[in-house]
Amino acid sequence: MRFVYFARVREAVGMDSEERAVPAEVRTVQDCIAWLESCDARYAAAFAEPARLRFALDQQMVAADTALAGHEELAIFPPVTGG
Repeated sequence: MRFVYFARVREAVGMDSEERAVPAEVRTVQDCIAWLESCDARYAAAFAEPARLRFALDQQMVAADTALAGHEELAIFPPVTGG
């Protein structure tokens, strides 16, 4: 799966995107966040406030309980405002 990071998440993780093989037991966005946090302290720092994160699967906004199956890209970012 391709992971894309924006704003403070990108700064904390230290990269704007990466490709990773997601384990079969990781089924939802929320599972994925927990799995990434267990991989490296940078992810734990980036995702320290999960209620303040937003997610998009294949460029469609989704909730944390959304299934990953059938998707190729997960974007993780803080809330944004427009103007």
